Amino acid sequence: MSKPSLARGTRDFGPEQMAKRNFIFETVRRSFQRYGFLPLETPAFENLSVLMGKYGEEGDQLLFKILNSGDFTSKLSDKDYTDGYKPLTSKISEKGLRYDLTVPFARYVVMNRGTLAMPFKRYQIQPVWRADRPQRGRYREFYQCDADVVGTDSLLCEAEIVNLLHDILPALGITDFTVKINNRKVLTGIADVIGATGMEGPLCVAIDKLDKIGQEKVEEELAERGFSADSIQALNPIFSLSTTDNPFEGLKQWLSSSEIGLKGIAELEEVWKMVSLLGLENPKIQFDVTLARGLSYYTGAIFEVKANNVQIGSISGGGRYDNLTGTFGVPGISGVGISLGVDRIYDVMEELNLFPDSQATSTRVMISNFDKDAFEYGLTILPKLRQAGINAEMYPDSVKLKKQLDYADRKNIPFVILVGSDEIESGKLTLKNMITGEQQKLEIEEIVAILG
Repeated sequence: MSKPSLARGTRDFGPEQMAKRNFIFETVRRSFQRYGFLPLETPAFENLSVLMGKYGEEGDQLLFKILNSGDFTSKLSDKDYTDGYKPLTSKISEKGLRYDLTVPFARYVVMNRGTLAMPFKRYQIQPVWRADRPQRGRYREFYQCDADVVGTDSLLCEAEIVNLLHDILPALGITDFTVKINNRKVLTGIADVIGATGMEGPLCVAIDKLDKIGQEKVEEELAERGFSADSIQALNPIFSLSTTDNPFEGLKQWLSSSEIGLKGIAELEEVWKMVSLLGLENPKIQFDVTLARGLSYYTGAIFEVKANNVQIGSISGGGRYDNLTGTFGVPGISGVGISLGVDRIYDVMEELNLFPDSQATSTRVMISNFDKDAFEYGLTILPKLRQAGINAEMYPDSVKLKKQLDYADRKNIPFVILVGSDEIESGKLTLKNMITGEQQKLEIEEIVAILG
């Protein structure tokens, strides 16, 4: 008999962990709803025709493909096996697990655009899958919490995303964070001025790794991707712009010959202005010209959130996509969104000890079970507690009190109601505080008042 094990990059979550995760989900959901976003769910898997080509070459390689049902090899020839894995994959797999929530959302918008009130604001809290190399803070199965607006070009949406992040993270206890912002138009402008027009895709993929591999390795990768030595040399200003007091001014001078680059800078300045008008005090935002984000569908603002003083990757990211729905035959529907990585947020909160103590407890009070009479009497009390909104349970077996109290202690149940012959006769129940050991004789109404 084989020993059970978990697939690499996945995790079980017991009751204590789920209580903490639910705290994150509920906090995020409340903020999303407060900003006018509506709930949505899409299937765990999509047709590969929906997913492929939306995440860049590296993203396509990280898609989990699902083998076709039945004898999927029956129609294959010897040539199919020798042509390489890419053409072979297309013949044996038609579906894949979703890589993110944005592309399925775009597919949903296209399929339902006639019934949606535009602009359409939706939030989605569901798992996604990536065939990545597992490591701390990087899993193959993880939850994302997405909020997107489609059907408007207004930069108010970008400013609202900044405010939304400043609403959610402090509510989770994460107060030391930085929202890094850039614009894909700026990166396109940079490609223009360094003499690499049309190569902004590989440029973004390379410089997005700057904080992980450093400037020298980035330059080596650019050379491997076909950038000339002159272009790489002309890229030097990018490594110092973000540290200047007024990076937009220096950027305007550098990109003065690029119309699209200047448009990107103007959009960034407008977002900064709107964030100020919205009254956000001391916004934790930072312009970072090296922020690229590898996903190929971003066309405007791009966001990334880092929790400071924690050795973990970004906990949130997103951006503006002007034509994601165009790949599904409906061009021109602009959108912008943000995604929060619940698993990384969870790890940050664990490391910084930010979860409220109350999240470890689900049951507030347990009723003891001494014998048949006490059991039946306890059954009349149990619904009164639950109807008052108090999480309550009853020990199911008539066993020694020590075993029952040990159970309550292991589950971190803070109160136990002891029901014996004296309590049944007097109508006054014994409420035991499991933390202090204090016991009180009280009417059920008094217990409800204390625990409610």
